[in-house]
Amino acid sequence: MAVTVKRKKIHFYPNPKRVIARFYMPVKEDRAKIIVNDIAQFDEEEASRILNKILSNFSKRHRNISKIFENSFSSLKEILGNINEKKPLSLKKKLLIGSYFTTEFAIESTAFFNPSIIEAPDQSNLQEGQKRIIVSFRATGEKHISSIVFRQGIINKDNSLKFQQEGRLVDVPETIKRYVYKKSIFLKKLSEMHIQKDVVNTAMDKLGETFIYGELKHSIDETLKQVTITPSKKKVLDALMWLARSHYEVKFSLDTAISERVLFPVSYAEVNGIEDARFVKFTDDDGKVTYYATYTAYDGFTILPKLMKTTDFYHFKVMPINGAYAQNKGMSLFPQKINGKYAIISRSDGINNYIMFSDDINIWEKAKIIQAPSQPWEFIKIGNSGSPLETEKGWLLITHGVGPMRSYSLGAILLDKNDPSKVIGHLNEPLLTPNEEEREGYVPNVVYSCGSIIHNNELIIAYGMSDYASGFACISLDELFEKLTYH
Repeated sequence: MAVTVKRKKIHFYPNPKRVIARFYMPVKEDRAKIIVNDIAQFDEEEASRILNKILSNFSKRHRNISKIFENSFSSLKEILGNINEKKPLSLKKKLLIGSYFTTEFAIESTAFFNPSIIEAPDQSNLQEGQKRIIVSFRATGEKHISSIVFRQGIINKDNSLKFQQEGRLVDVPETIKRYVYKKSIFLKKLSEMHIQKDVVNTAMDKLGETFIYGELKHSIDETLKQVTITPSKKKVLDALMWLARSHYEVKFSLDTAISERVLFPVSYAEVNGIEDARFVKFTDDDGKVTYYATYTAYDGFTILPKLMKTTDFYHFKVMPINGAYAQNKGMSLFPQKINGKYAIISRSDGINNYIMFSDDINIWEKAKIIQAPSQPWEFIKIGNSGSPLETEKGWLLITHGVGPMRSYSLGAILLDKNDPSKVIGHLNEPLLTPNEEEREGYVPNVVYSCGSIIHNNELIIAYGMSDYASGFACISLDELFEKLTYH
């Protein structure tokens, strides 16, 4: 007999009105130079007239559109080199040029799905039985490019949900390039990527045991001068920079509401999307709280598992996940160390659920299978649907399974509290399957979650509906445990 599921009436749908402004190169470099030269020929009055019209049209849609135009001009200058050397350009002409190389992108126009729900850092000014939450979503726009967005709400004593009204403006963060790389880990990741040509040593030997992005770039520039570069060697050096750009920090303005912050792809490794972030509130042995998220970076050809960390949802640090078993999609971190080690659920072979333990949160070298597909609704493959949840009876892990007609369902298993490599309970029937309303979407017949929460003796699952929209469901913990422990 299936577990009783109470679906909430709250749904989140794609919203084409939510837009960001980003750099845009609509033409080849030669044509871009012609456009720049044409604008440079304007007298100041004409340039001012055209710019004022553009600012009037777009200033209410973005927090600081003139700054965005200025950044676009700087990005264009990096590509073209010196612009109009004969006569310095005025600020208004720079902004006007920048506007021609800026475009709006509707981040939520196509899909708004695969949510992850966690306890918010701020739990002040709440009534008894309430909990403030943050829900992250995978927002998808043009060309199916995905980013991470957030909504904040409150779970009430009766487990009803109430969300804040979303902010009117949407902001991308400032990118900070000051990550310090460890050479040993950097070289190991290159080896895992099967990038081992001699030119790697030529470039890396110039660096110390730790280095920063600018030092690596300088080393590669020097290598290009010293070595005869073949197409294969050039590809290897490009891979070094590709990996380096996969590490970055971003910071949002303090005057942004959390619903106005969007983590849009920054590095080349994720240029085609940031997919399915699984957030977890991690408590260290000393009581310090850090919010981590594992996600999949996609560049159109290759996926790269990555780790994101923050303490306040303003400042985020991002890095690749390393190790022989840091492969494939869907890694979910436990919310605390287990027997002194970090622990993570993974699906390194793309079929089964594994558990891994490590002394380093960013390096995963060994994996142990804990669950293989065993039920008809999961015969194709299984995976996790968010970080394990600590309960008195053990670690509750929400799973997903793929069955006939590529239907995705959610399931659950229970892991031993002291040794989570042991499965002590599982469901023989799905926990949640798509109903008639949920089965229509970008990918039909799918329910999928990236994270749930326990509150007032109920499991609250945030889930995506057919890769299009999102909803929420509640399940009694007592009933769920009865079904889990019975099997």
